[in-house]
Amino acid sequence: MTGQPLRVLIVDDDDLMRAGLRAVLSSDDTIIVIGEAADGREAVELARRVAPDVVLMDVRMPQLDGVTATRQLAAAAPDVRVLILTTFEDDDYIFGALTAGASGFLLKRTRPEQLIEAIHTVAAGDSLLSPSVTRTVIDRMASAAPPDPTAAEQRLRELTARERDVLRLVARGRSNLEIAGDLFVEESTVKTHMKRILGKLKLRDRAQAVIVAYETGLVRPGTAS
Repeated sequence: MTGQPLRVLIVDDDDLMRAGLRAVLSSDDTIIVIGEAADGREAVELARRVAPDVVLMDVRMPQLDGVTATRQLAAAAPDVRVLILTTFEDDDYIFGALTAGASGFLLKRTRPEQLIEAIHTVAAGDSLLSPSVTRTVIDRMASAAPPDPTAAEQRLRELTARERDVLRLVARGRSNLEIAGDLFVEESTVKTHMKRILGKLKLRDRAQAVIVAYETGLVRPGTAS
């Protein structure tokens, strides 16, 4: 962003929740609420018209649920970041929303300052993946069929050995600072590696990188490598 307020679209079927979110966001001059929607279908249509930077998306809604709406938004407006609002971090919808293109998850009981920080985080192209969300991804991958080695190598062929090291650690839930310590490099170097990884794999953000790491078998559930 270049000094302009972040444009946020609020999506929730609860009138009171939308009003509360609007009140919190309107109190911060770095954010402007450009619209509200009460279901996924309305959210997709509105997002196409008003081009928000970030969509705060509820999951369980009538007409069209948040996961399906996120998938449609990712296809129609790939620059829009989706931050999922959920009641529980172990929500069954987490894995589906991540693969659909969500950039992160936020509990509805989150403090106002954390909400504002989260919006800025995903708008900057980063993702919000707590350890419990990463655990959900790992558990789901553990029950999936083993990846095809040939297809996996084809997917990862452009990554250097160091980029694969970084991706493994990202999939283990390590932060950029922690990865820098693990690999004895500067944090800025890790950020550069992540940017290249996302570019080579044509991914939106860190959340999708975690999915790819497990899908390709670069990291296997229950192992340390």
